[in-house]
Amino acid sequence: MNTTAPRGNADELLDLTGLNGKVGYLLRRAQIAVHGEFTDLLRELKLRPGQFAVLRLIGNNPKLTQSKVCVALGIQRANLVGVIDELERRGLLGRTTSDADRRSNCLQLTSDGHRVLARSTELQERHEAAIGRSLGAGGYAELLRLLGKLVD
Repeated sequence: MNTTAPRGNADELLDLTGLNGKVGYLLRRAQIAVHGEFTDLLRELKLRPGQFAVLRLIGNNPKLTQSKVCVALGIQRANLVGVIDELERRGLLGRTTSDADRRSNCLQLTSDGHRVLARSTELQERHEAAIGRSLGAGGYAELLRLLGKLVD
């Protein structure tokens, strides 16, 4: 593996020994690249990847509580509140009081939320297909399998 990379001035090479070839570093660099590309695609909808994840989860699980969204996505409750407020302000989701626990809010998509989710899902599929093409079918499946092992 290459242990040098251009940084800043294109003529300047920096020694990346101890970083390249390390799972944490390469995962983070890959995440930055993949996240950036997906962010660019979602820009047409004025949506960020985290907002997409919330819409997708709620679209798949109507009347989900905010607490369950936090657990499912690994988000701190304080960070989710702003995301939910913004999506609600944009008319993409609504909150209703839970029948099971009157202290909890249940979340569900509005008709605009379903429309934005449908389009953003198309963009996600396009993005995943591009990643699959760059890795090859076997590489894509293997990457998903290995990442799944790290997540579990």
